[in-house]
Amino acid sequence: MYFLTCIFMLIIIMISVGFFTLLERKVLSYMQIRKGPNKVGYLGLLQPFSDGLKLFLKENIFPLNSNYLIYYLCPAFSLIQSLFIWCLFPYYINCLNFIFGFIFFLCCSCLGVYGLIVCGWASNSIYSILGCLRSVSQAISYEVSMSLILFVYFFMLNSYNLIDYCFFQSDVWFMFFSFPLFFCWLSCCMAETNRSPFDFSEGESELVSGFNIEYGAGGFAFLFISEYSSIIFMCMLTVLVFLGGDFYSLIFYIKIIFLCFFFIWVRASLPRYRYDKLMYLAWKSYLPISLNYLFFFFFIKVLIFYHFFL
Repeated sequence: MYFLTCIFMLIIIMISVGFFTLLERKVLSYMQIRKGPNKVGYLGLLQPFSDGLKLFLKENIFPLNSNYLIYYLCPAFSLIQSLFIWCLFPYYINCLNFIFGFIFFLCCSCLGVYGLIVCGWASNSIYSILGCLRSVSQAISYEVSMSLILFVYFFMLNSYNLIDYCFFQSDVWFMFFSFPLFFCWLSCCMAETNRSPFDFSEGESELVSGFNIEYGAGGFAFLFISEYSSIIFMCMLTVLVFLGGDFYSLIFYIKIIFLCFFFIWVRASLPRYRYDKLMYLAWKSYLPISLNYLFFFFFIKVLIFYHFFL
């Protein structure tokens, strides 16, 4: 039963990634006063399947000086990493209670940058190597703050289990009494998933698509699916941690769709950050805010312990 549940969830993730790309293209087109995809199927609903079929049927080429084996295996590694992390999804029925969910998420999210590094290195291209170097610097900058933001709530709940967030937010959402942390977390999510305005590893205007420049056909499709499934997962995690976490209700999925729309909205509205600005933002703004909240909640926890147990 657990195996069938996982297979069903993977199929749903693949379908949702396809329709998420359609949503992105539609929203971007209407924000730019044009139609977007509207020819394949009714209102363009079959466009994701057409694009996926086209990508997987195209000829797969490889650069002459690339490391062939690593070059082919790297997109599959990125896809497996982005799908493997979905085992944290909380089920109301047939539930696998993952008590170390936070630690597992941090471990898997740190592995994501290795896919970008190896993709850029194995292609043996100047542009792809520049993209992978940018992704390394970006990961060092924001992942410290992202980990500290999560540990703030660990101090408050004394639990790594994601299902506990549903019970603790039954009266009030965590977003309301840690508003600055919520916006810091959203920015870290955009940096984690290489989305605008922090898509430095892809930088189309100056890097000609960055780390994935040499990939086409199935390899590019794998990288594409891994990026968009990571976006949907980060939206799901944001709803779990900050927006109530009521994973047994329909409102939970409506909030996920709204956050996915928010990612697209930011892409349509904001230009790409300058690279040193991201470093400054991560080290001089997000890190002090998350550290202050960490000490604040730790101090409250000590006071509660002293009041009730001593």
